[in-house]
Amino acid sequence: MQALSTWENLLLGAIAVLIIFWASPGIKQSLARSKQAKSDWPALLLPLALVVLFVFFLVAMV
Repeated sequence: MQALSTWENLLLGAIAVLIIFWASPGIKQSLARSKQAKSDWPALLLPLALVVLFVFFLVAMV
C-alpha cells in the first residue's frame, strides 16, 4: 500500500480538527457533569479485577 499524498494528509487533518470542534461542547458538558457526580470506584475495579483474574487463569492453562 502506498503512502498518502500531501493533499490526503491535509484533508484527514482538517476532518480531525472539524470533528474535535464538533464534539467539544459535549465534552465540556461531560466534564462539568463528572465533577458533580459521586465517584463509583467499585463499579470500575470489580470488572477490571475479574478480567485480570480471567487472563491469569487462561495463561495458567497453557
